[in-house]
Formats: sequence, structure tokens, C-alpha cells
Amino acid sequence: MQYAHITGWGKAVPPSSLTNDDLATFMETSDEWIKSRTGISKRHISHVNTSVLASVAAKHALAAAGIDGSELDLIILASASPDTLIPNIASTVQANVGATCGAFDINAACSGFLYGIGLASSLIKSGQNKKVLVIGAERLSFYLDWSRRETAVLFGDGAGAVVLEAREEEGGVLGYELNNDPDGREILKSSFGSQIDRLDASSLDFYIQFNGQEIFKRAIQGMGSLSAKVLEKCNVDKDDVDWVIPHQANERIIDTLVSRMKIPKERAIVNIANYGNTSAATIPIAICDALDKGLIKPGQTILSCAFGAGLTSAALLFKWTDRVTPINTSDAKVPDCEQTALELIKPAVDYFFKKAAEENR
Repeated sequence: MQYAHITGWGKAVPPSSLTNDDLATFMETSDEWIKSRTGISKRHISHVNTSVLASVAAKHALAAAGIDGSELDLIILASASPDTLIPNIASTVQANVGATCGAFDINAACSGFLYGIGLASSLIKSGQNKKVLVIGAERLSFYLDWSRRETAVLFGDGAGAVVLEAREEEGGVLGYELNNDPDGREILKSSFGSQIDRLDASSLDFYIQFNGQEIFKRAIQGMGSLSAKVLEKCNVDKDDVDWVIPHQANERIIDTLVSRMKIPKERAIVNIANYGNTSAATIPIAICDALDKGLIKPGQTILSCAFGAGLTSAALLFKWTDRVTPINTSDAKVPDCEQTALELIKPAVDYFFKKAAEENR
């Protein structure tokens, strides 16, 4: 039997970062207000398309695995903010890494990366594929109404990727669980899509909308129940889990989740302070950061869980491979940006605050 092992990893983060103090220059907020409620100190704002971020992360992951893009059997790209809906942006990444294989996008919002890992591992275990590239990439700043503090302070841009390879030795992906709660579809959403009236200019004023209290409650329930389910299915005790890598949506959610699971907070990988919520990219970016810091060791057991719009949820249990350093490195990088994050978002900030002022007259 073949097992799906993570053999390569990489991330891509835009160079321009937007701090909480930057946000306080145009909205009523403060560093203390944001940090105490979310754990976020800054987030990155992209000046390039999602596919550029995804391609850079993919090139780093391929180099870390020591393989060429031409060796891939499949590319799965998780994103709720692709450059284009037609064609998919997995095809853009495919062209950029020199792959000749199947390639497609999936949208399971913040759970998308784990959905992709689950699908990739099943294809590998079935013998259908040998080497699969899974990417989580987002440019969520595209969806933000900067006059709405409840969402404007939360989200950021970035990408992360991993290579999964077939190996005979046991380990790699041990099990996964996926779920969706359709009753919560309206709790977290954006109106962008073919439902909009293209002839009505106001229909272009789409933005992320959410009910924070409901999300908090359902996120903990969804991630917690699926995590327990995958642990039980794999016959692994929670005390044998070395690290929990949860979706980085809000540090309060993470704290409550691990507390209810009776897992020490010290065993949770938390990096939300530096990125904000990058949706499908949060978990692969966190994996890369944990490896960079030397936290993940060969053979460790890792539990990862996520929730997102839909309301999707996912949990994945995997055993890390025998290698925690890249085989090769890539010189790929996100292009330099001459503008600050504040300068990048200024046109959108001006537009939405003007619109809000007109609506309140």
C-alpha cells in the first residue's frame, strides 16, 4: 500500500505589510483593540495576483522536495480569491512550474487546503497518483470593504504549498474528515459571483460579510468534532499528538479549541500575529514557519483542522516524514513593490468610506 507523505513545502508572502497602527490612521481602532480580540498585529497586502503568490510558493515546495514540476501528476489549488474563474488559476501555476498534468481549483474557503490534502492523499493511496502539489493561496484584500472594521482588520494575503509523494513506508497522511454545515451559509459570505447584475454598477460593491459570534461558536464545534473523529478513526490518543496546526482565523478561537480538546496551548502552532487570516493559505504557511523555527521533528504526529465559509470544516492527522530541511532551495520570490500597504489600499479605502458617508446622509 502507498502512503502520502509531505516531502516539500514553501510559502509566499507579499512584501508590503499593513500594521494595526496603519489601520488606525483611517478607521476607529487601535493596536490594542485588534490584538486583544484577534491576536493579529499585521497582515500582508498583495500587489500581484493570487496565481503569482501560488506559483512562488509552489516553486519553493518543489525545490524542497527535490523534484521538477514536470514530475507532478496533479496540481490542486485551494482558493476563494482566484485571479480568474475561467480559466482556473491552477493552470497558471502549472505553466509557471513546467508541469504537464491535471490541474484544478477548489473553493472550500478556509478549509480548502485540508480538503486538497485529503483528496490528494486518497488519490495517492489508490495508486492513481505518485506526486501531487497542493496549494492554498489567497488575495482576500480584494474582497474587503475597508470601512467595515469587523472584517477589515482580520484578513491578509499569502500562499503556501506542499508536495505529497507516494511512499511504501507507513506514515504521512493517517486520516482526514471533511464536513459542511449548509445551515451556516449566510453567516460568512460575499455576494461576488454570477448572481450579480452585471448591468448594475452597485452590484460591484461586494465585500466579505460575517456574523462573528455565530462563526466563533460553529468554528469551535466543527473543528473540535472533526478532530475528535479523525483521532478516533486513526486510533490515536490526543496525548500522542505532538502539534496542533489549526486554521489561523482568530487566536481566541484557537485558545478555546485546544482548551476544550484538553491539549496544552504550547502544542498549538500560532502565527496569526504576523499574517492575519489568509484563509486557505493559513495552514501551509504555518507549516512552513514551524519548520523554519525547528519546531517540527521527524516522525512527529500532527493534527490540523480548519473551518470556513459554507460552513466547511476539516481535520487531518498526519505523521511528518524523516526530513525537516529542504533538499534544494528556489530563488523564486514575490516581485518587489514600490508602494506601502497603505498606498496599495488607498483607492479602495477612499471609495468605501465615501460610499459609507453617502449612505449615512
